[in-house]
Amino acid sequence: MAVDDVPMDDKAKRMRDLLSSFYSPDPAMSSSNSSKLISLDAINTNSFDANQYMNLLVQKSNLEGLLQKHVEMAAEIKNLDTDLQMLVYENYNKFISATDTIKRMKNNIVGMETNMEQLLEKIMSVQSRSDGVNSSLFEKREHIEKLHRTRNLLRKVQFIYDLPARLGKCIKSEAYADAVRFYTGAMPIFKAYGDSSFQDCKRASEEAIATVIKNLSGKLFSDMESIQSRAEAAVLLKQLDFPVDNLKAKLFVKLEQSLQELELKPEEQTSVLEDSNGTSDLSTKNNSSVHEFAEAIRAYRVIFPDSEKQLIKLSQDLITKHFEITEQYIKEQVSVAKFLGVLRTIWRDVVLLDESLHEALLPDYSLEAGKVVVKKYVASAFSHHLRNISDALTSNAHMKQKEGAEEHPLQVALESSKNAVLKGSIDILMDFRLLLDDNLELLLKLRDSIIDWVQEGFQDFFISLDNRFLLLSGRNKPASVDKGLTEGVPVDKVFAGLVLVLAQLSIFIEQIVIPRITEEISSSFSCGVVRAYENGPALVPGEVCRIFRTAGEKFLHHYITMRTQRVSVLLKKRFKAPNWVKHKEPREVHMFVDLFLQELEAIGTEVKQILPQGVHRKHVRSESNGSTASSRSNTLREDKLTRSNTQRARSQLLETHLAKLFKQKIEIFTKTEFTQESVVTTIVKLGLKSLQEFARLQTFSRSGFQQIQLDIQFLRAPLKESVEDEAAIDFLLDEAIVGASERCLDPVPLEPAILDKLIQAKLAKKREQDTVAP
Repeated sequence: MAVDDVPMDDKAKRMRDLLSSFYSPDPAMSSSNSSKLISLDAINTNSFDANQYMNLLVQKSNLEGLLQKHVEMAAEIKNLDTDLQMLVYENYNKFISATDTIKRMKNNIVGMETNMEQLLEKIMSVQSRSDGVNSSLFEKREHIEKLHRTRNLLRKVQFIYDLPARLGKCIKSEAYADAVRFYTGAMPIFKAYGDSSFQDCKRASEEAIATVIKNLSGKLFSDMESIQSRAEAAVLLKQLDFPVDNLKAKLFVKLEQSLQELELKPEEQTSVLEDSNGTSDLSTKNNSSVHEFAEAIRAYRVIFPDSEKQLIKLSQDLITKHFEITEQYIKEQVSVAKFLGVLRTIWRDVVLLDESLHEALLPDYSLEAGKVVVKKYVASAFSHHLRNISDALTSNAHMKQKEGAEEHPLQVALESSKNAVLKGSIDILMDFRLLLDDNLELLLKLRDSIIDWVQEGFQDFFISLDNRFLLLSGRNKPASVDKGLTEGVPVDKVFAGLVLVLAQLSIFIEQIVIPRITEEISSSFSCGVVRAYENGPALVPGEVCRIFRTAGEKFLHHYITMRTQRVSVLLKKRFKAPNWVKHKEPREVHMFVDLFLQELEAIGTEVKQILPQGVHRKHVRSESNGSTASSRSNTLREDKLTRSNTQRARSQLLETHLAKLFKQKIEIFTKTEFTQESVVTTIVKLGLKSLQEFARLQTFSRSGFQQIQLDIQFLRAPLKESVEDEAAIDFLLDEAIVGASERCLDPVPLEPAILDKLIQAKLAKKREQDTVAP
């Protein structure tokens, strides 16, 4: 039994070793310290002791536990055997391949030993023959080498004797680099033998090199030489141990002066910007100059290792000057193509200088300066856009309708202004889109900032445009408007038609321009993240729409006020000129009626050019007592004819008038709409109210009252034709007659027949004048 156990133990141990090597157990578990701690879990360690394990297992387990452990271990052994078989099967192909490889190697090795022996024999033969050749040529080789050394020495001696002549030729041809190279090459010989064998050559060479130093010094400070030539001269002087450090201050002064040649002069900006690719002659010249300056920086860094700070300052000053000149140039109206051209020119210089002086961090430095310039270009574009709109308004709106002038100047002004606002805004967006789409590194870094500047620019532009409209309309000058656009128009010189144009243009901006601009911005300029979130969006379309909606209403009312004031002035002159108490009997309609109607005709001409035609709504009076306008006039005449001139009669007339007034259900003043009829109606109503007030400030005789009655009755028909609210006009005309009657000493109206005759005579005369007029 014991004999059979031995092979089983060897097999189990071998299996454990195979599985142990396959699973690579933790080396820490096989340490010497862990071997001292025997436990039931130590069966998988390298230091496993079967006897100790069995003793420990018998001590800790009962018979049932031992049987259970036996079953578990038997199952585990079976699983391990299965796993081992799987490993063998899986690696079978590898074993076969390894066997084939060993066979091939065995076949290939056969005969190799013989070949190696033959090779060794051949190598030994070659070596012996080589040794024979070396032995036979040794003496000749030594002689040749000796002759070669002698020849080189003679060449050096000949070079030293020929050096003064060589230096003289270099001085004549200004090949100073060769002269310095020849002289520095001969310096070791001069130091060793210059005081003995080559004394004369040394003295002549020193005299020649002194001339070289003199010429190089003159070249270094010559304004006719390029920066690169000066830098080469400084390098050569330093190679000759000339004290260049003493010239450091003068050299940097020259370098600073050379910067003025590299600056883009304002008068040269146009030539540089004409070619956006930078291939113009002036651009090529500038590029060459900057390249020379970059080479000079490299040379200066070699000559003066401690000059880095000064060189950084010079480079930054050059880039700063470029941006400052560009900033001055863009104050004029510059196309985006030209602006991109100058940015490319500047950035090309930045990249070129950065290669020579990376410590200056010119790309980052230029980013800050470029940020200022691009932002000012965006602001300048909006400023020019605002000026173009203002010019479009003022250049056309003040044209008078005269021979040779535009037939509809206000309409021309409105259309040109609409085009300037809408097309100009779209063109600006297209220009700014070119900035965003350009692949220039500077613009790529500023992309988000440009988006925010465009949105902020439109917000400020619309606010400035509203302020500019206020100035053109003669309103008070806003404090926030730029000084260049704050030349307000005096109120007494404001053209009323321009105010009407501004009113309609404001509505156009609210309804058409702002939605279109908002749509374009949302599609191409909506990714900016530089603006802080707490500041809110840069462009608020709703706020801008509210501003121009309010502005349109204000300008419309301002136009109505201006036209009403002209009518009021006409009426004031009419009522204050005559002595109404001594007025003669009316013979015809007064000429002020013609002037009044001409004023209304001018108003109608203006509104027809600007405002759309509305829906005609004839307002008819609804009276609770069933009275009409004609019955009101008849009743008034009968009351005036029958009452006495006593105070009691006047009181009764006033009471009757008030009673009738409160019985009327007429809305006199309604909201003014942006239509031709609504504006004309409002002006007529306000003019008739002024007429009524002026009439109440006078004292009339019977003739004076009859003249007022005649004039008002003549106005009734043309006024009702030009307005949309006939009932209100009838009411106001009646009130004007009532007001005049109350201020009359003897309010007896004209007979209807006489009144009609005088009106017909005026109409006939007017028809005759219209026929004669061309």
